Amino acid sequence: MPSQTRLLTLLILLCGLNLRPILAATGPLLEPLRAATGLSFGGAALLTTLPVAMIGLCAFALPLFRRWLGSKGGILSGVLLIGAACLLRLLPDTTSLMLSAALAGLGIAIVQALVPALIKQHGGRHVSLMMGLYVTSIMGGATLAAASTPWLGSALGWSQAMALWALPAVLTALLWQWRAPADCQQHAAVPSHIGRLFGRRRAWSLALYFGIGTGVYVCTLAWLAPFFVFLGYSSQQAGLMLSYMTAFEVATGLLLPLLAARHSDARPWLLATLAANLLGLAGLAWLPGQHSLLFVALLGAGIGGLFPLTMILTLQHADDPHTAGDLTAFVQGVGYLLAAVAPFAAGWLRDLTASYALSWQMLAGTVLLLLLMTLSYHPARLRSALLG
Repeated sequence: MPSQTRLLTLLILLCGLNLRPILAATGPLLEPLRAATGLSFGGAALLTTLPVAMIGLCAFALPLFRRWLGSKGGILSGVLLIGAACLLRLLPDTTSLMLSAALAGLGIAIVQALVPALIKQHGGRHVSLMMGLYVTSIMGGATLAAASTPWLGSALGWSQAMALWALPAVLTALLWQWRAPADCQQHAAVPSHIGRLFGRRRAWSLALYFGIGTGVYVCTLAWLAPFFVFLGYSSQQAGLMLSYMTAFEVATGLLLPLLAARHSDARPWLLATLAANLLGLAGLAWLPGQHSLLFVALLGAGIGGLFPLTMILTLQHADDPHTAGDLTAFVQGVGYLLAAVAPFAAGWLRDLTASYALSWQMLAGTVLLLLLMTLSYHPARLRSALLG
């Protein structure tokens, strides 16, 4: 890997580390947060639903950001917005919390829409490796936040613990501005063709696939820790369970893209990750509190592998970086809007049933749909399917 590519990869990894702490820190601190604000479970779910919905809404406007700011300026702006959102958590009132969630979603949307096209442009033979490392860094940030935030909350208070995650965002922004390679600067404007994708069945199929898989992820990010608190775990123990799950996400997020890169057909790997997801969700739904380490490990392994494999599958439909950027924006735009429904629906079901069982069952049903959809992604027909 050339030295410039290694430098860009390192900077991308630092950006990825900042994309999930503001979401992962909420679940372990949900009880003190609800006690201080009076939010219901459905209301608290908005702290996850709003960022995810903002990611979806803003993804469609990312070609404009790319033209106005370029990759370097756009990613810098996104990371700074995430830092500002974390700082807003110092104000422990409902309005500030919701505003911080929306700002975080905007920042995450900008970074997540620009990075895949950047990887496609500069990755060369290392696209799968760079994508795997990038996704691993995203999940690594969630692991760090889930493991450390409960202790920080006990020592500093829940709002201060959440606000501390502004520090790595500011540091990353400084390093990105200082060391981002010159070829990441703003380049000539290229017309966006996202609008054409609204008439492509394969684009909608990929968006649905991405949306369901991401819905499982954000729902577990929001509700796994509260689920274990419901079962009698302390907030620290529940945070460790979330961290344990994300550790498996990191492992499979790094390993599976490397293995899948050796084969033209990603479907066997996708089916394996979906089977792990299904078994993990079924265990949480029908055997709560039993064999928890096994079921959480399966769920983490499935989620960790599914996310990068889905992004790789999306990029395989594109021949050039601009098409890749447009397709990624469309898939993420529609997909995140669909995924935003999952944590809110789970919170509503929690308020309605005083249990999490129906939420896990709902997610298991969506994974069954993905198992069927996977069979249609034959490697020989990926690019032609997008044109049809």
